[in-house]
Amino acid sequence: QVQPAESGGGLVQAGGSLRLSCAASGRTFSTYHVAWFRPAPGKERDFVAAISSCGTMTYYADAVKGRFTISRDNARNTVYLGMNSLKPEDTAVYYCAVGAYSNSAGTYGAWGQGTQVTVSS
Repeated sequence: QVQPAESGGGLVQAGGSLRLSCAASGRTFSTYHVAWFRPAPGKERDFVAAISSCGTMTYYADAVKGRFTISRDNARNTVYLGMNSLKPEDTAVYYCAVGAYSNSAGTYGAWGQGTQVTVSS
């Protein structure tokens, strides 16, 4: 089982940028689809972005489309979430998960502990 761990969160002003990293143990990382989630009202995990195992397919929530970019470097067992034009409403704990290529949290079997992103006005 692959166990992801997030990093790269921090405090940034609105309009700024951050890049989150999701590092995972295991030599089979390249076989896993990966997604990013964040809490939302009434939801423990609201979908943000997903990337297929080989990195050829990506999918974004409407709220972040055009601002966030998900990518991966399988040689380094790492998935990235580039975040540009950050808004205060992007403030959340961001979680990395591995599993199916899906926007449903229930299809992901392994989760990191999360990294805090805070966007100030």
